[in-house]
Amino acid sequence: MGAHCCHEVKFEGMDPRYKRALVVVIFINALMFIIEMPMGFVGASQALKADALDFLGDTFTYALSLYVIGKSGTMRAKAALFKGLSLSAMGLWVLGSTIYTVFYLNQPTAFIMGSVGAAALAANVASVLLLMRFKDGDANVRSVWLCSRNDAIGNIMVMVAASGVWATGTGWPDVIVAGIMATLFLSGSITIIRQAAHELAHHRTAAAE
Repeated sequence: MGAHCCHEVKFEGMDPRYKRALVVVIFINALMFIIEMPMGFVGASQALKADALDFLGDTFTYALSLYVIGKSGTMRAKAALFKGLSLSAMGLWVLGSTIYTVFYLNQPTAFIMGSVGAAALAANVASVLLLMRFKDGDANVRSVWLCSRNDAIGNIMVMVAASGVWATGTGWPDVIVAGIMATLFLSGSITIIRQAAHELAHHRTAAAE
């Protein structure tokens, strides 16, 4: 990403259609957290728990994204930076809980993983379709798109893990997918943090001139 990326940003979230789409996506994520987290415990699935935690994190970060639309560029960049750091913390938590599960491995329920994963995938595909036209923009807007895209990828992996659990009769596919999801969280957070840091530097330079 070039040092002058901020000069190329055109969309800052001010489109009413984007705001409406964001409200719908916030509702979808909150609903899926309420559904998926209990099922993660019932099905003893680390991948489902990681995905549910992602839905919860997205609910709050999307709400923050909606709040800072129209605010100063510095505030929007700081909000994106906060979201990036939060995503890092989430990734580290999932990674840590996955390592813990390696030593206390329980076989998850493949049917619960597959059925809940399919519902979560449908929810995230709907979110991606709503946000796709707004994927290019400042760090605040782009962080929303990256989270939604990564969520859909994560849901596909949960369903792959469910198939693996069913085929092997072990919990290892679930643990492996949870670890991959943690890596996705960390990778997405780095992208968001880098863009937010560039934008903060640009706004500070502009303010000093």
